[in-house]
Amino acid sequence: MTQTSPPPENAARAPARLPPDPNAYDTERNAAARARGLAAPYIAGGRDPDPEAAEREDRRNVRILVVTVVVIVLAGFVLGILAAALGLTGLVGGSG
Repeated sequence: MTQTSPPPENAARAPARLPPDPNAYDTERNAAARARGLAAPYIAGGRDPDPEAAEREDRRNVRILVVTVVVIVLAGFVLGILAAALGLTGLVGGSG
């Protein structure tokens, strides 16, 4: 006879399986998935749980993007002017 030892105390245990939720089956997303003939009643994606916060973050990111583009363009002009002022016209395409 072989004797099996109990699993270690710190061994990861599989989570208990939850029973199916019949109310979730009839959600709008699942109904749309069934209407499209999908095998599973699920469509990836969904509604944003906090659209106001997402809009604020989007506006902030657009401002950061615009500022970044402006800084990059202006940096090219500033570096070109500085190079011309220092006599480095070979770097800025001046005729020598």
